[in-house]
Amino acid sequence: LNLIKAINKDFGSFDKFKEAFSAAALNHFGSGCAWLGLKDGKLIVFSTPNQDNPLMDTSEIKCTPLLLIDVWEHAYYLKNQNRRADYISDFWNVINWDEVERRYETATK
Repeated sequence: LNLIKAINKDFGSFDKFKEAFSAAALNHFGSGCAWLGLKDGKLIVFSTPNQDNPLMDTSEIKCTPLLLIDVWEHAYYLKNQNRRADYISDFWNVINWDEVERRYETATK
């Protein structure tokens, strides 16, 4: 898989990527999203406030989005109440990696 090769190259390992992505989600203050994106051929992790996304003209970071986690409280409150860390941990069990790989392959063509 090309995505895992890129993750290992750009983050050092999958575990380091997971740590960076989870930290971006956990440490984002308030509502927004944490993202895995492709910018200039390199994978990056970042967060955006509120409804902002990397395709908007006003976005500070512009890139091709590959994966996101919604950290608005409404995304997790019913199941996890105010425990965002539990929600982020659960998120890793439901990611459709085939779709993330497809997006990566499309973006790198």
